[in-house]
Amino acid sequence: MNFSFVGIDHIQLAAPENCEDEARTFFSELLGWTEIPKPENLRKRGGVWFKCGTHQVHIGVQKDFIPATKAHPAFHVHHLDELRNYLESNNLPVIHDDARVEEGVKRFYLNDPFGNRLEFLEWC
Repeated sequence: MNFSFVGIDHIQLAAPENCEDEARTFFSELLGWTEIPKPENLRKRGGVWFKCGTHQVHIGVQKDFIPATKAHPAFHVHHLDELRNYLESNNLPVIHDDARVEEGVKRFYLNDPFGNRLEFLEWC
């Protein structure tokens, strides 16, 4: 076998049409992710891309959009408690989950503005 996997290049989250401003407010202004330009030939499809650590998160427009409420990305965070406090202070409903505490994992969930489930975790 001459191929090997390097890792994940990006994840894509679906969103409804005309989601770009709301996505920018949430992912860039609130979470602090940097928006990255989409290739010219993909811009007509709508959506917006962001840099999260060393990875990319693409918000893509989907007709007949339905949010992903079970399947989700999990973002590894340093100082998870500070992020949780920050989000809660911005009146975002954080869903606490201690199911992996015995493994040394702290985590919580949050829905993006479009209802997609996002997990944030920290290995302790």
